[in-house]
Amino acid sequence: MRYALIIALAGVAALAACSKTETAPDPVRAVRTLTISPQTAGGAYEYAGEVKARTESRLSFRVGGKMLKRGVDIGDTVKAGQLLAQLDPQDLRLGQDAARATVAMAQASYDQNAADFKRYKDLHDQGFIGPAELDRRDMALKTARAQLDQAKAQSSVQGNQASYAALLADASGVITGVDVEPGMVVAAGTPVLRLAHDGARDVVFSVPEDKVSLAKAMAAQPGRFKVRLWGTDAPTLPATIREISAAADPVTRTFLIKADIGSASGIRLGQTATVVMDLPQTAGVTKLPLSALREVQGKSAVWVVDRGAMTVNSQLVTLAGADGNDAVVSAGLAPGEVIVTAGVHALSPGQKVKFYVDPGATPTSAAIAASGTPVGVK
Repeated sequence: MRYALIIALAGVAALAACSKTETAPDPVRAVRTLTISPQTAGGAYEYAGEVKARTESRLSFRVGGKMLKRGVDIGDTVKAGQLLAQLDPQDLRLGQDAARATVAMAQASYDQNAADFKRYKDLHDQGFIGPAELDRRDMALKTARAQLDQAKAQSSVQGNQASYAALLADASGVITGVDVEPGMVVAAGTPVLRLAHDGARDVVFSVPEDKVSLAKAMAAQPGRFKVRLWGTDAPTLPATIREISAAADPVTRTFLIKADIGSASGIRLGQTATVVMDLPQTAGVTKLPLSALREVQGKSAVWVVDRGAMTVNSQLVTLAGADGNDAVVSAGLAPGEVIVTAGVHALSPGQKVKFYVDPGATPTSAAIAASGTPVGVK
């Protein structure tokens, strides 16, 4: 009995060793597809920018001294001629008083020399003095006149210096920066306030080195640039390129560009904006959704459906850029080819597929999909 059991187990083991394990076939996947047709694409580049005033001045005192008060803060709106800050005018007033005293002294000297010249001229006319003495008196009068003119000019300078103790706005605008606080001693020309003038506004943005030539070419064509302001529902604004930097920023290696958007109302200084640079339309290209692309050894590829065998094959493509949410393909595809647009990372070369049928599709559409005609879905 025991021998019979051993023989039976040996037979089962032999049968198990001889049997082959069958590999389960790959599942037939339903795929969304798109049929290739020639299209026209333009594309656009978008850059983040900032709204700035066309003219922004750094205001400073024309004389040195201790600042007593500052009448404005960041964000204040000012008018032309408005008092912004004040220096201690005491020393300047003393200098003005000294200059006035010098003028009075020079005036007295001139009056004395003028009277002397008149008397000596009468004596010369009567023959009591010679021409040499009259010439000396004439020279003294001219010297006194020159000293009087010099004193008056110096007095005017001192008067101007005293008026420079008050810092006035040279134009209407908005205060965008404060560099000096009351109590500080400042030298002449030290920046105190920054004033953004009312009027035209620019959107300032930067582009990389490889896009500078393109930006210059597009700037020569009207209507290529538009500005879209953040945080508002306002429509896009037309923009004109006013200035392109001749040198790259030493830190970011980008080129600064200023786009003129005029003086449209509702635009706030410092507001963030998007600058859109529209590219020319190019015919004979193909636009695919980004979900149709995958990367193969550093190159872009798509899955092409073989309608006869209902399998997928990998195909390399050349990208020419983007147009909205679509990728623009310039080479690698032919009209009429069927491209998988979703689930590309779950497929393998030669895998069996079937066309996806939307459960909510009409009976006619379902019949078309079941018959093997691809249904394009973007």
